[in-house]
Amino acid sequence: MLEFILERANYWAIIGLMMIGLYITFASGNLIKRLVGLSLFQTSVCLFYVTLGKVAGGTAPILYGEDAVEHGGGHGAEAAHHATEVAGGHALGNASAPVELVHTYSNVLPHVLMLTAIVVGVATLSVGLALIVRIREAYGSIESDEVREIDLETALAQEAEIDQWLHEAGA
Repeated sequence: MLEFILERANYWAIIGLMMIGLYITFASGNLIKRLVGLSLFQTSVCLFYVTLGKVAGGTAPILYGEDAVEHGGGHGAEAAHHATEVAGGHALGNASAPVELVHTYSNVLPHVLMLTAIVVGVATLSVGLALIVRIREAYGSIESDEVREIDLETALAQEAEIDQWLHEAGA
């Protein structure tokens, strides 16, 4: 049991970061702390996907050595008609034919997707911080309880004003 836990220590650390990020997001009344918690959660999800994409003993998905296909360097029309044989006897360019590789490569797709997620996360964080600046200017506070209280007082005052106006107009 201990071996099972220790072999997956990176997953346990990621789960811990996720839970800390969720706790900060839900428990904090400060809007900036909530954004920090959300950012921590998003970062832990990115770490999780990058960890899943890593293959034990794998390298970057750049073909080298026996896996690399040598091409003649010809760029004319006659070179386009010649198929290059790769290890395993399959023609280069035939996507349906499996190619036997000598080396092990990591999957690049999770890494690419997480780069996109990081960009979206930074943009979302920027918009959130800009909204917090506007909330601070409008309400004078970034505590969600105080903002909610000011909103409630404003709504009650507006309702009383409308009731008074309707009473005066009806009389």
